[in-house]
Amino acid sequence: MAAPMLRWVGRGRLWTFARVDGGSCHRRGAPTGSTSNRIRGQSSVAQQPLYTTQKPRKGEHKWAAVVGLEIHAQISSNSKLFSGSQVRFSAPPNSLVSFFDASLPGTLPVLNRRCVEAAVMTGLALNCHINKKSLFDRKHYFYADLPAGYQITQQRLPIAVNGSLTYGVCAGKKQSQVIPKTVRIKQIQLEQDSGKSLHDDLRSQTLIDLNRAEGQLRVDANISVHHPGEPLGVRTEVKNLNSIRFLAKAIDYEIQRQIDELENGGEILNETRSFHHQLGCTMSMRDKEGKQDYRWFMPEPNLPPLVLYDATSLPAGADPQQVINIDQIRETLPELPRVTRERLVQQYGMLLEHSFTLLNEVGLLEFFQNVIKETRAEPKKVTSWVLNTFLGYLKQQNLAVSESPVTPSALAELLDLLDSRTISSAAAKQVFEELWKGEGKTPGQIVSEKQLELMEDRGSLEQLCHSVMEAHPQVVMDLKEGNPRAINKLIGLVRKATQSRADPAMIKEILEKKLSS
Repeated sequence: MAAPMLRWVGRGRLWTFARVDGGSCHRRGAPTGSTSNRIRGQSSVAQQPLYTTQKPRKGEHKWAAVVGLEIHAQISSNSKLFSGSQVRFSAPPNSLVSFFDASLPGTLPVLNRRCVEAAVMTGLALNCHINKKSLFDRKHYFYADLPAGYQITQQRLPIAVNGSLTYGVCAGKKQSQVIPKTVRIKQIQLEQDSGKSLHDDLRSQTLIDLNRAEGQLRVDANISVHHPGEPLGVRTEVKNLNSIRFLAKAIDYEIQRQIDELENGGEILNETRSFHHQLGCTMSMRDKEGKQDYRWFMPEPNLPPLVLYDATSLPAGADPQQVINIDQIRETLPELPRVTRERLVQQYGMLLEHSFTLLNEVGLLEFFQNVIKETRAEPKKVTSWVLNTFLGYLKQQNLAVSESPVTPSALAELLDLLDSRTISSAAAKQVFEELWKGEGKTPGQIVSEKQLELMEDRGSLEQLCHSVMEAHPQVVMDLKEGNPRAINKLIGLVRKATQSRADPAMIKEILEKKLSS
């Protein structure tokens, strides 16, 4: 308990689509999952439609879905949000529990400075307005893993509000086009985590672990449907989704379930549901109608308002250890992904989708930048080799960038050989294949050992072209009769004879000259 947690709450986003027939789930089961520690940021995330928008057939009605996401993210800290207990993954149950965590009478919360700084940094990264004054509240509800009977959160005046996050959606026939989209962030709030319930079905009992702080991410999805132009529908909340894939499936299923229910004359209950990942459906957990779940809030009497400062409001002579400076935290922010993508596009002229790939693969951007530093080759050529050849080999063998047998220096040297026309493109691929074997040879050594240098003797190449033409008279005849593709056949035959050591442009020039003479 009292583990650090960030909660993002995103504003609801709607989209319209025609009714789509879908399957149903008839089995019911016990709710799965439990609450965990993290910064609780409410983020009603504007999602892309999970159903393809279609024109409704005659007699059909369009539906619009509204989805808001509440994202719980654990703060990386050494101790909990309101106590000095350690945060350590997989520690023995109840081994990291202070008197405050156990809610013993007379114990008081002490706010963790590191958690506040992390919340401010998160808010800045998500383009939020940071409130210089925020308040803590008690959210009352009763459950075995919450011994105090309330949870400390920031409901009324959170630490950050009104942010946004820009992301990319793959589109096009080959999913190669990236369309930028923006999600609105309603607020980010610091929130104490509850304990963890461990259900023993064999003995029909539940055990409680107050260590908590082990989960890293959890999402609750609030979903409703309505006809465009009509009031919003009744929402359901799907709790404790712990992967992007399950999140998408849960939203997808719940939208279709609500449409089916309404079109068959039923009604949607304001309820909490869970997602059964094996059955691929949502199941009712508890009804919120007429109950005060998560609705009884009061100011936290044991914590004063959280006051932050910036360069303009910082008191003269203030002790840096006693105050938190928003502007100082802003200066420590690394370059954010959106800014990095824009820089890559502007600096190297690459496509936006290529910048996404470089950032999405761990270590790939650093590899690319190191190659750029050491080679004379054009950035576009470097981009092509890194994203196509290098990344292709990695994925083929299921390797991380850090496990690659080819170093940035080796690829840079190879591209220099190609750029100086010492070797052909085909020979460069042979060299890369040899480098991938990890035998410690340099590209230059491989080129020398395998005699892969481009042929510079034009006379020898002319003789070779002449021999190929004599050996394939039918191809020559096809070319003379107006088949333009025939010359590519001849070029390929000559390159094969030279083991790809000849320049295709020079081969074509020689062949055309011989054919015209």
